[in-house]
Amino acid sequence: MSAFDRLSPALQYQITQTLGFSSLRPVQELTIAPVLDGKNCVVLAPTAGGKTEAAFFPVLSRVDAEDLRPVSVIYTSPIRALLNNQEERVARYAATIGRRVFKWHGDVGPTQRRRFLDDPADILMTTPESLEAMLMSTRVPARRLFEGLEVVIVDEVHAFADDDRGAHLSSLLERLSRYCGRDIQRIGLSATVGNPEEILDWLRGRSRREGVVVSPPRPPANPQISLDFVGNVTNAALVAEQLHRGRKRLIFVDSRRGVEEFGNELSARGVSTFLAHGSLSVTARRDAERAFAEGSDCAIVATSALELGIDVGDLDHVLQIDCPGTVASFLQRMGRTGRRAGAVPNCTFLATKESAVL
Repeated sequence: MSAFDRLSPALQYQITQTLGFSSLRPVQELTIAPVLDGKNCVVLAPTAGGKTEAAFFPVLSRVDAEDLRPVSVIYTSPIRALLNNQEERVARYAATIGRRVFKWHGDVGPTQRRRFLDDPADILMTTPESLEAMLMSTRVPARRLFEGLEVVIVDEVHAFADDDRGAHLSSLLERLSRYCGRDIQRIGLSATVGNPEEILDWLRGRSRREGVVVSPPRPPANPQISLDFVGNVTNAALVAEQLHRGRKRLIFVDSRRGVEEFGNELSARGVSTFLAHGSLSVTARRDAERAFAEGSDCAIVATSALELGIDVGDLDHVLQIDCPGTVASFLQRMGRTGRRAGAVPNCTFLATKESAVL
């Protein structure tokens, strides 16, 4: 029996006939067995490498085969933008077997929330902070709402594991286990990291389920990396404008003020420029992401919000102004490039001060 054959018959039919999959990617094949066997998992694959399907196909198979009742699955991510980006895809997969998805975060209005509480969906998509608010609210019957919970999927799990938000998420998982009275299955999705076993240990918490790291082999990438000391933001914008004219590029700046400043510098040079950071309105962020995804000769200047798996289409180049905070951030950002046939991952560092060069 192949891994695919272990999925519920209804889901097998929908994957091939409705969704049009002719085959599964290696990471998707390898994830089916441990999830259906009830193991906690950390699933490693690059952005757009198929992690979402790797987790949700076997989880939806469980929902279908075991006829799990809402809310049976929680999907959580570090940022709202990633939830917004994934909502349509996850909802489409769930709908193939007659199941529903609801997204709950700060941009979702009270009327929609009340409808969900009156008639819960099978899959809840939320951030840890919004989940905390639900557990604390007197208006949310949390124990009744989560009594059927079976699985929690943590996207970009590496972004939580070494952060205070990770400790917060750990406590939420333990509280949810008490609410539903069972050892919840935990599935973490991540880009390539150097310490997946440590992340798995953190994700498991007090769970007694067996844990496994799913990491399919990858061909060598031979990325192209360059570093240029430009001295100031004005020079950085000049280089960014001239270096990849006519191409699509994603430029990371590690502060909201820096994003605004650099975006203004690029716009003044006639570059079609979009901005992405946490202080923008929901509409402005979505418009920027959509316009950038559909464009060809343009740049999007962003904080770390766009390193976490958000689909902005095919990218030609990634530029980093000064230095990211961690090696993991650098790998995640560079991994946004090199996905088309014949392309290679690449990153250009433009340092505005000598300490950033070091």
